[in-house]
Amino acid sequence: MGGTSDVKLIVDGKRLDERTVDELRKIRIQTGIVPEADGSAFIEWGGNKIICGVYGPRECIPKHAANPYRAVIKCRYMMSPFASLEEHGRSGPSRRSTELSKVIREVFENVVLAKEFPNTQIELYMDVLQADGGTRTASITVAAVALANAGIPMKDMVSAVAVGKGGDELMVDLGKLEDNFGQSDVPLAFSAKDKKLLLVQMDGLLTRDEIAKILEMAEKSSEKINEIQTNALKDYYTKETEEEFKL
Repeated sequence: MGGTSDVKLIVDGKRLDERTVDELRKIRIQTGIVPEADGSAFIEWGGNKIICGVYGPRECIPKHAANPYRAVIKCRYMMSPFASLEEHGRSGPSRRSTELSKVIREVFENVVLAKEFPNTQIELYMDVLQADGGTRTASITVAAVALANAGIPMKDMVSAVAVGKGGDELMVDLGKLEDNFGQSDVPLAFSAKDKKLLLVQMDGLLTRDEIAKILEMAEKSSEKINEIQTNALKDYYTKETEEEFKL
């Protein structure tokens, strides 16, 4: 975060991309786009473009890593070398991708009914094709859709959004400049029905009252995101059913 920067994030009451402080960027989710995967989804969230493939439950490899009581969830988040200027020329795992893989895995360990599939593994692969701020929350959002598409039973759907502070204003869904030059960034993930917090991270400083306010803003935004996730799954299965009837 660069809260002392001269970059003005609020101009005439609007953000640099003309959004209001409580407005999400445009989100589009497409389901079932990788035929070889057990489940898959693609998300465009602002300038972010992320694809997710889910495989499993299947035999755990190596076998000694298997858990006789539950499925092992494996997660790999990777930023492509052409995703952004900062990532240009880089390939392979990094400290950041390793950290985010762990963070995302822990989110889904709390919702996937892993006890139903002992001695197996469930793999999530997320590739960021284009990055524009908020890739971890977008990755969690698209991974939840891909898991549902794979038929993996979960306690609840998960949606995520980054909230924070920039230009002395609280705002939802931080873009890249707001992420880089804002005063605070708080990625959050919620379960859809019971509104449990499954991810809380924070960069920067906020008062207690500001934290309470951004939690409220994030919860309202997560409901909008969940509606987009649900519609993406409905569209996929409605189309699939229509094609079956045509046959």
